[in-house]
Amino acid sequence: MIKITLPDNSVREYSKGITGAEIASSISPRLAKEVLSVTVNGEIWDINRPIEEDSSVRLHKFEDNEGKHAFWHSSAHLMAEAIEQLFPGTKFGIGPAIENGFYYDVDPGETVTITELDLPLIEKRMKELAALSQPFLREPVSREEALRIFNEKGDSYKTELISELEDGTITLYRSGEFTDLCRGPHLPDSGSIKAIKVLSVAGAYWRGDEKRKMMTRIYGITFPKQKMLDEYLEMLEEAKKRDHRKLGRELELFTFSQKVGMGLPLWLPKGAELRQRLIDFMTAELKRRGYSMVSTPHIGNVDLYKTSGHYEKYGADSFQPLKTPQEGEEFMLKPMNCPHHCEIFNATPHSYKDLPVRMAEFGTVYRYEQHGELHGLTRVRSFTQDDAHHFCEPDQMKEEFKSIIDLVQWVFNSLNFNEYTAQISLRDPANKEKYIGNDENWDKAEKAIIEAASEKGLETVIVKGEAAFYGPKLDFMVRDAIGRKWQLGTIQVDYNLPERFDLHYIGRDNQKHQPVMLHRAIFGSLERFVAVLIESTAGKFPLWLAPEQVVILPISEKFHDYAKKVSNFLNNYDIRTLKDERNEKIGKKIRDNELKKIPYLLIIGEKEAEAGTVSVRRQGEGDRGVMELEEFARFIKDEITRETA
Repeated sequence: MIKITLPDNSVREYSKGITGAEIASSISPRLAKEVLSVTVNGEIWDINRPIEEDSSVRLHKFEDNEGKHAFWHSSAHLMAEAIEQLFPGTKFGIGPAIENGFYYDVDPGETVTITELDLPLIEKRMKELAALSQPFLREPVSREEALRIFNEKGDSYKTELISELEDGTITLYRSGEFTDLCRGPHLPDSGSIKAIKVLSVAGAYWRGDEKRKMMTRIYGITFPKQKMLDEYLEMLEEAKKRDHRKLGRELELFTFSQKVGMGLPLWLPKGAELRQRLIDFMTAELKRRGYSMVSTPHIGNVDLYKTSGHYEKYGADSFQPLKTPQEGEEFMLKPMNCPHHCEIFNATPHSYKDLPVRMAEFGTVYRYEQHGELHGLTRVRSFTQDDAHHFCEPDQMKEEFKSIIDLVQWVFNSLNFNEYTAQISLRDPANKEKYIGNDENWDKAEKAIIEAASEKGLETVIVKGEAAFYGPKLDFMVRDAIGRKWQLGTIQVDYNLPERFDLHYIGRDNQKHQPVMLHRAIFGSLERFVAVLIESTAGKFPLWLAPEQVVILPISEKFHDYAKKVSNFLNNYDIRTLKDERNEKIGKKIRDNELKKIPYLLIIGEKEAEAGTVSVRRQGEGDRGVMELEEFARFIKDEITRETA
């Protein structure tokens, strides 16, 4: 007999070799029908895999991320099997589950091209295969055997992957006539895959390397119920309407230019004003919270980034060094602001009485993202971080960390980002060479983050292997209005850069001590934050942030003078206005300006001009009645106050 510990800490005894599926059956018949995967001692397994020793076990249904992973990973194999049948000779790269669905990278050969027109055919064959309820069979194999199997198939992508694996760690999965190299986990069989949609096709370089083969990446999604797929496809349609790239053009916020360069956004006047209002909003709050604003250059000597470790870790993925007329002198476009801030801290002596020092900057940084990963404002090569660094004594660190959590929550609440989770990102204990610094400092930093998040009552998940190379971090994952998750704010604990830059302060004992450094960004980057804000609000920004708050619509040119008077009156109250004096019927003006998502429309005609009033419409909501000018100005100011309180 073995002992199985369940999530509620209850312990049950079962015969050795029990499976997750059998444990689920012993708990309830309904759970047995819904369970898709099982975590055994922290490792996700197939539910039919025997458990041979005392273990802690968690069972996963579709609503759990681990359940979705098994469901969508199995669906990727199902799609690969369909493709292999429809396009014989296809070679296969990788086919992972992703946040929403799955994809498979395939190489159909030099003479075959898989296009959007082929997707319905692939989807139809997947449905036929799913209906067969084919089992997914796990098979541990030796490295030699795995190489033999895929060499016989002529699949060079799989043999490349196998050559990098250790013998004794390799498993295959078979379903029908399809065999794949895979760790799993998978569903017991394909029968539970009831609703299937093959979504799109794109290009992707093998292993993300632009010098390697361009493969065909096919995306899909599946669900255990058709209703769930229907709801997801409705959400996708809504997402298309909210796409920040589309709305950014329509609202005249930003653009890109091939002549300027890919991934380098250009802010148009309305977008630049919106961006500046976010900066002003944050700067005012930072000053209230004791920050000092600093400014640093867009470049730095290569030696600066060698000292910080950024050159070693990210040099190959950064813009390459810039040579100067001076022999041997090289500079880089800065990939991070933190090395510059370390040098600012070093520029003046500090006592323990000065700490914590909080310095902030809206600093533009540069990263050479791969061409295929660029996406509107969410993945760019030039972006501005609302970056700040706290330098504090070790015993101040946890309270400083908690104060940053307070700031994140204040900003998110102000912008109605009310649904978010906090991800505690730790280093990978099995791959410590990815990180700098000693175990003692890492342990202290990770412990402090976990305690601070707990004391603030945050809903958290812990993920190993996602830490920054210099320290663990707390990332804030915001869920937008249609349910998608975005990583925005981050707080990071760093004992290592202060050591590398020889930062110190004079302590109470009159000796030198090394400060702890906290890195933090609340927006994350202005570019990504604006993209998420556009998509979350569908371009209907809060009144205080809207590029234009009011548009004045005279019903004919006779009332242009009164329109100018209204505009000047509102401008004196710092209310941003626009006049639509086109020679168009008032109905068309209303429709056109509704599409521009300007919050308030003021219609003026003879009655309004004579009475000194305006007829008020709220964008998307209709008439709000007639108001005197001063009454309307107070009305607007009151709404802004409520939004920013």
